[in-house]
Amino acid sequence: MSWQEELRNGIRSARQLAPLLGWTAEETEQYEQIIQRFPMMITPYYLSLVDKSDPDDPIGRMCIPSHSEFDPGGSFDTSGEAANTKLDGLQHKYAQTVLLLSTNQCAMYCRHCFRKRMVGLSEEELNKRVDDAAAYVKKHKEITNVLISGGDSFVNSNRIIERYLRELTAIEHLDFIRFGSRVPVTLPERIYGDSEFLDLFAEYAKKKTLYLVTQFNHPRELTEQAERAVRCMLERGVQVRNQTVLLRGVNDSGTVLGELLSRLTRIGAAPYYIFQCRPVTGVKGRFQVPIQEALGIIDQAKSHQNGFGKSVRYAMSHPLGKIEIVCRLPDGQTVFKFHQSKYEADNARAFTRMLSPEDTWLDGDLNGI
Repeated sequence: MSWQEELRNGIRSARQLAPLLGWTAEETEQYEQIIQRFPMMITPYYLSLVDKSDPDDPIGRMCIPSHSEFDPGGSFDTSGEAANTKLDGLQHKYAQTVLLLSTNQCAMYCRHCFRKRMVGLSEEELNKRVDDAAAYVKKHKEITNVLISGGDSFVNSNRIIERYLRELTAIEHLDFIRFGSRVPVTLPERIYGDSEFLDLFAEYAKKKTLYLVTQFNHPRELTEQAERAVRCMLERGVQVRNQTVLLRGVNDSGTVLGELLSRLTRIGAAPYYIFQCRPVTGVKGRFQVPIQEALGIIDQAKSHQNGFGKSVRYAMSHPLGKIEIVCRLPDGQTVFKFHQSKYEADNARAFTRMLSPEDTWLDGDLNGI
């Protein structure tokens, strides 16, 4: 089916999933309550990757609701997005970068999403006027790049995508434009099945450097269709980078993560970051891996990589900035370093913290450490 039909035929209710997963009527009702709080959307394509006989299937874990989503712990804004919003749908946390929330829709609603507060729900935080966003960027000469995100930026219509491309590529002081999208993973035909979409990127990649930043989290997501979507973007002059989220029950294995990094490097989707899963309400208890354990997993995965694969960084998106998680010292302390910072005083600042085996995040005031 076409990508438009894939979206129309997306699985959105527990009753659609029940016969596929063998849920009882009572279980179906329980999952329906979860979906009312945090919407579900799974494309037929992505659902076909799920081993429906395995309740712990890593692909299913990322798309099928869980009772743990009712866990009240965590926060809905773990990296200070509200505090960095300057206009509707425009965040300016780092001097050189502006982030635009272009939509609250995705082809598939990841259960580990850090924007569960809005995806599939609220339109209050969205950028509704492209010209206002472009005017802000033009005014702030320190901005060198724009990240168009959401939701999923590639779920926007070609008309909206072209509007962003036209306005932003015309701004001289921008070095590049990034599109954040998991469509290569969840709905690859959106890319290779739409010649108008591909022509747009081919045209505007001649005017400004364009990046697709995507998120493959497990080797089984790297299907023939997904690789075709990545290749189509590369052939149109769009560079592809991948940001993996470290997820309990999905890629918390040096072997699995190592295979993922190697295969991404092979197809030209260069591994960029491995992100610590954020302590988001409805996510924290199910997906977070303790930092000490994660360092071992990532070191094992990187030990099997070539030079390009080894360049990936393990980091967390903290309210103070993007903090690289470097290593553990012989005395048990963990070394951190600001890779990007909200405040100039933190630029490239390194610090250590004694973590417990259960710690999954840096809480509290990090100043002066």
